[in-house]
Amino acid sequence: MQIAGSVSLSAVMDELRLRRAVFHSEADFQHAFAWAVHRLDGAVHVRLEVRQKDSEYLDLLCFGTAGRTAIEFKYFTDSWDGIDPGTGEAFRLHSHAASDLARRNFLFDVARLEKFCRSSSEPMNGLAIMLTNDRTLWVPPAGSRPTRDREFRIHEGRRLTGVLRWGVNGSYFLRNQRDLAGDYPLIWHDFSRMDGPNGEFRWLPVHVENAQVHPKEAPADTP
Repeated sequence: MQIAGSVSLSAVMDELRLRRAVFHSEADFQHAFAWAVHRLDGAVHVRLEVRQKDSEYLDLLCFGTAGRTAIEFKYFTDSWDGIDPGTGEAFRLHSHAASDLARRNFLFDVARLEKFCRSSSEPMNGLAIMLTNDRTLWVPPAGSRPTRDREFRIHEGRRLTGVLRWGVNGSYFLRNQRDLAGDYPLIWHDFSRMDGPNGEFRWLPVHVENAQVHPKEAPADTP
């Protein structure tokens, strides 16, 4: 994927890895990502918290003569204490605990990006990115027990498309339902590995390239 038509996403993540192995917060991750883009191509402008229609805000907008990219971030952590080997900084990450809400909110970001790209007055692609050390997000569930976030799972190998419902046993919360126009295969990537429990960080990108396709109905038993 190209950010603002000129910088590859893989190059940005490689640039980040050279300087940082871990981040204090989602805002810290956003800021570091934005400056990595700017370091790789100084002609690309980066803007954080850009207001959109309906009083919504976009985490990051990257734009230049070659294109525009809307980016939404999620940084979901499990508890980890340690030292970043590159910077020497001490970190005390806490556990966010509610991984079902992490899945839901990440899917909300994908749907928001489809809307932003569709309503933009200029051609624009989108990127939703999750960085986490919570392995339950990338590992497929061990059992078949129904859960309310079943259709919102984002583990390795999953595909996201169509109507995604939040609920269980036929009882759904319509305010959480999202209709995705695109078809998104999920591939997780390694970011960093450090000592101690929960020291492995991985990241997941979802590329929103064409939000003009009409949503299609997804089977109720989508895994």
